[in-house]
Amino acid sequence: MSAQKTWLYWSTDTDSMATEASVASAGQPQIQGPTQFDLYYWLRSFVAGGVAGCCAKTTIAPLDRVKILLQAHNPHYKHLGVFATLRAVPKKEGFLGLYKGNGAMMVRIFPYGAIQFMAFDNYKKFLSTKLGISGHIHRLMAGSLAGMTAVICTYPLDVIRARLAFQVTGEHRYTGIANAFYTIYLKEGGISGFYRGLTPTIIGMAPYAGFSFFTFGTLKSLGLHHFPELLGKPSLDNPDVLVLKTHVNLLCGGIAGAIAQTLSYPLDVARRRMQLGAVLPDSDRCLTLTNTLKHVYSQYGITKGLYRGLSLNYIRCVPSQAVAFTTYEFMKQVLHLN
Repeated sequence: MSAQKTWLYWSTDTDSMATEASVASAGQPQIQGPTQFDLYYWLRSFVAGGVAGCCAKTTIAPLDRVKILLQAHNPHYKHLGVFATLRAVPKKEGFLGLYKGNGAMMVRIFPYGAIQFMAFDNYKKFLSTKLGISGHIHRLMAGSLAGMTAVICTYPLDVIRARLAFQVTGEHRYTGIANAFYTIYLKEGGISGFYRGLTPTIIGMAPYAGFSFFTFGTLKSLGLHHFPELLGKPSLDNPDVLVLKTHVNLLCGGIAGAIAQTLSYPLDVARRRMQLGAVLPDSDRCLTLTNTLKHVYSQYGITKGLYRGLSLNYIRCVPSQAVAFTTYEFMKQVLHLN
């Protein structure tokens, strides 16, 4: 192998499935992805992102259920903390109670991960080739736009999943995904009922996805540039491709997720309360983003209101990112997308 050997770097994110390529060799032209629409390539990318998202979300499904219960102050668990709720749910609802709403999540997360991955790649190309924007702002903007695009496309499924996860055994309002769709459509204003809380979601997703891509991408680039032997390893299907070692992916993804989550978490709390709508007794106080934030702050304060359940999100970041990176890297190699 010559001294001018080319290393091709690629990386991925859980809620922000993405691919970035950079070449570190003197005198070698940059290697670009497909320049024309390639249905088979995009189909494989779709599958890779969707599978990685489903695996990651299933791993942390119990923590997601607890987060929704705590954020919306479910009357059965509002007096409990994160770990106490994790113990209480199986006792009251059985072990599968921890996975309530996960079926709707899988229906949502597969297209969500795939759309976000493909959108990021296309937005990044558009910003670079059409607008001449590159560098860190390039990654930040592409990540934000990709996250918002994926949210808009899959938001109704997220609403359904939140409603199902909020239910407690013995007090079911919905019998399943189809019934939830039907009930919300009839009783909550038709299509608009599926988009309650969309505004805070989009506003929250912009910094979350943007900073996730920015932080992880920056850490990845610095690591592979300065410490390729220590932090990188050759890809299984192509020894010329350098990828981050699993434990390094875990660390970088955890840091990126923690930073992004801290910045956007109050908007996530407002989004959940608006999504749950008529299920909550104080739903009339949570009709707009501003009113919801004011109501939560005045009633519960900062730590027990706007940031309630944040510790759970920190706990979710590390395993979620680790599973997503590992699965996505494996799928990329299996589907020969490197």
